Amino acid sequence: MNLELIVFLILAAAAVVSAILVITRKNPVTSALYLVLNFFIIAVLYLFLRAQFIAVIQITVYAGAIMVLFLFVIMLLNLGDDRLMKWKFNSTRTIASLMGLALLAEILFYVINFTTGAGLSPQAESIGTVESIGKALYAGYLFPFEITSVLLLAAIVGAIFLSKKQISDGPMEKGNE
Repeated sequence: MNLELIVFLILAAAAVVSAILVITRKNPVTSALYLVLNFFIIAVLYLFLRAQFIAVIQITVYAGAIMVLFLFVIMLLNLGDDRLMKWKFNSTRTIASLMGLALLAEILFYVINFTTGAGLSPQAESIGTVESIGKALYAGYLFPFEITSVLLLAAIVGAIFLSKKQISDGPMEKGNE
């Protein structure tokens, strides 16, 4: 075993442990911080795969923007009450636990059987760069990319329109009539 494989296995184990800590913590803010740790570990794993662009996007989008949104929602909902977080055992959780154990067994099977693989392809150095992703996105997928941007623009305009309509229908406007 070489050094890269050892570091990869340590990071993979740390990612699994931090993911388990995300779902087992009672305090939602602590759970969110373990999720940030998991996002950073996964970003380092992307760097091992020579996907620099995806690693940077993982940190900026998920660990940055999405986690700030999660923390705002957690703080707005005030989920610190321990009475809301009681663990009850039912059939759904039993089935979910069994499926989780089956997934863990499958992952262990693949790790044990395929650790002696051929490794990364020779093009791995150039595939994960911003230049190659930009060429693939704008050459082969320009139309779906533009359609997605138009849909996002329509969603933003719709959200602004709905929020403006709700504000104008408020009690201040009705009193002026």
